[in-house]
Amino acid sequence: MRLVRQNYRNGAIGGALAGARGTARPAPTRPRTKNHRSRTTITLLTVTALAAGCAEATSTTVKPAPGQQLLKAPPARAMDAYATKLRQEQRARATAAKRWGLTKPPLPAPPAPKKKPAISTRNGFEVDDHEGLPPVFTTIPTKDKVVFLTIDDGAEKDPAFLRMMSELKIPYTAFLSDYLVKEDYGYFKKMQDRGVVLNNHTLNHRYMPNLSYERQKQEICGMQDVIEKRYGKRPALFRPPFGNYNEDTLRAAKACGIKAAPLWNEEVFVDRWDYRELDRDLHPGDIVLSHFRGKEHWKGTMPDMVRRFLKLVTDKGYAVARIEDYL
Repeated sequence: MRLVRQNYRNGAIGGALAGARGTARPAPTRPRTKNHRSRTTITLLTVTALAAGCAEATSTTVKPAPGQQLLKAPPARAMDAYATKLRQEQRARATAAKRWGLTKPPLPAPPAPKKKPAISTRNGFEVDDHEGLPPVFTTIPTKDKVVFLTIDDGAEKDPAFLRMMSELKIPYTAFLSDYLVKEDYGYFKKMQDRGVVLNNHTLNHRYMPNLSYERQKQEICGMQDVIEKRYGKRPALFRPPFGNYNEDTLRAAKACGIKAAPLWNEEVFVDRWDYRELDRDLHPGDIVLSHFRGKEHWKGTMPDMVRRFLKLVTDKGYAVARIEDYL
């Protein structure tokens, strides 16, 4: 900039700047020498470079200071598309709810927690030497207002139930016993294809504390083998029949590759709810039990059970989440 001011005083760039401002200036009267022309050329180049730099600075986005990150906001179109998708999902959920006889659509579950909660055995549910054995619990510690639906054994194989749960997008987990499942392995394959995790409820649904360690291990490991053969993966979860177990049960479960033994805090039927807690209410993270049953055993169908389940859960402001997302 000192060069520019000096030449301006000498009259070397007067014409150039005057032309830029639209004001005429008299031409210099000093004789033009070779050195003078060189200085004029250098000055004009300097002015041009400065002018180009100013134009570039004003026409482009200013870069952040070192150490800062550029703001990467999603394009408006992407946000519009996301909002449109949410509206479509809400409309589809409301339509499905009406089709299945629900007065309210089920609430969508929150995102799965990035950090899984620490799971420990519920007080009073321990065995004598429980350290290192699968934890036994009825509720998963979470502040999310969610409950988890689990369905046991496999006696009823109602196609309407599969359609209902798929259309309403209700997650659940199945605990299967082979003596019932083997009547129609394909039904539970359809369930698995819809995203349901198939877990272990023993081969024959025996009262486990009456069995020896070896017999218990046969019941649990045998069901692990069946599920792996039929459905491709050994389960991580085991529920003892009737919710009864002893130390041998948990030792055998661990030997068979089981990581946890979830029980339940509530049980839902077609015509009622049963509660473990004295307050007879739902709590965040509660595990809810039901069974694969139909009119042969209940006063209604599995879709009837789901309607009773969802009515109470939704009325109390709870969503249904996948238990595997929290374990």
